[in-house]
Amino acid sequence: MLMSTRMVSRSILMKLSTNKCNKSHEVANSPGHRSVKPVAWCLGILAASFFLFLFLGFASVPRPKVYVKKLLPNGHYQLIVDNRLYVIKGVCYNPIPIGQTHDYDWWSDPNKPWLVDGKLMQKMGINTVRLYAAGEDPVKVRAVIRDLYNNFGIRTVMGNWLGYWQYPCPLYGNQAFQEKVKQDVLGMVELYKDEPGILFWVLGNENNYSCLGQIRPWTSEEVLKEPDPLKKNQMRAQIYYSFVNDLAKEIHKIDFNHPVAMGNGELVGLEYAKKHSPDIDIIACVIYRGKTFGNLFNSLKMTFDRPVFLAEFGADAYDAFENREDQNMQAFFLESQWQQIYKNLANNKDGAGNCLGGTMFEWSDEWWKHNDASPETWVIQDSESNWSNPAYYFDIKAKENKNMNEEWFGIVALSQEMQDGISKRVPRKAYYVIREFWKHPNLNTKKKIKYE
Repeated sequence: MLMSTRMVSRSILMKLSTNKCNKSHEVANSPGHRSVKPVAWCLGILAASFFLFLFLGFASVPRPKVYVKKLLPNGHYQLIVDNRLYVIKGVCYNPIPIGQTHDYDWWSDPNKPWLVDGKLMQKMGINTVRLYAAGEDPVKVRAVIRDLYNNFGIRTVMGNWLGYWQYPCPLYGNQAFQEKVKQDVLGMVELYKDEPGILFWVLGNENNYSCLGQIRPWTSEEVLKEPDPLKKNQMRAQIYYSFVNDLAKEIHKIDFNHPVAMGNGELVGLEYAKKHSPDIDIIACVIYRGKTFGNLFNSLKMTFDRPVFLAEFGADAYDAFENREDQNMQAFFLESQWQQIYKNLANNKDGAGNCLGGTMFEWSDEWWKHNDASPETWVIQDSESNWSNPAYYFDIKAKENKNMNEEWFGIVALSQEMQDGISKRVPRKAYYVIREFWKHPNLNTKKKIKYE
């Protein structure tokens, strides 16, 4: 259809320009007629015809279903879905039931927890879920994506770990490892690219930390030969970000309709990504900075000018100092974080204009996370803290300053009471506070948010 339209328009324009030129030449050479410079006349007609042809051709090219739009002249970014502005208001989703661990196949749960969750999400105002990776059965994965979209209008950001949890480490400097990951990623895209509920793809999560030897460190023969530790990091970063860029290029070849985001812990390594990952459309940042994201948005704009999707952020609902659940504390931090997100959406003169929205960590509590190696603890919601983050200052005076409780990040808590075959979902205060904020955004970050 596209080619036939162009060919017809081209044929018509050629006939028009040829006839005009011939006629002008005949007039110019008729007796008693003053010359009108037929060559210039023909060139003018041909130029006008050419631009009309381009207009008709480009007008017939369909836009992607989902794409990033850069606004001029301010350089701000927007996410456009089905020709409409789309602000991501979402959650990270991994509905592991009480008594199970990370390898539980929730996709196959006959009670379909996503139907219960989807209904609650819709009432809250959530329009997006982030899935870190697809399940093993494509039929069941499609069912989840379709159920969330068809029943609740919730779109899916689909991720891939890029072999991050490969034992003993992700060997990004190994060609065979890269090929295996590539096949997995492109296979995922081929399977789900035509699903109406897909929003875009996220490659990795915090994989950049492995380049610096901080988490899941890896090396290669080439890197081992370099004596300078700083250059080692640079070499690993180049290998990793170049690989991610290759994946993005291949995805673009087979999927015209969805952008590709790169998962990144904080802004670490993005100076290398700017050089080695030019084909990435969106930066998917994992950020835990407490009440405010600080200079995140402006720093990203200066370091690697791409729109940012906050792929993981949030606050837990347990006060490690007082040793009690504290829903007010969680709601306080989340509302402040959403104020920052909205301030930095496009066309807000007070922000960087490069934020597309975000997915909070996380929808429901996960009772297995404190001690994955001890099944007997999976049926108890552990209150012992795992790590320290002074940006969450209300309970930083906890023992050893460990104030972050991995099993208490849910926007909804899990009850041991069963309902519809699954643990009853109990919305926390943050559920209602963020729901109200999305309905009536208050960007006055100087106002005192009530904390009880």
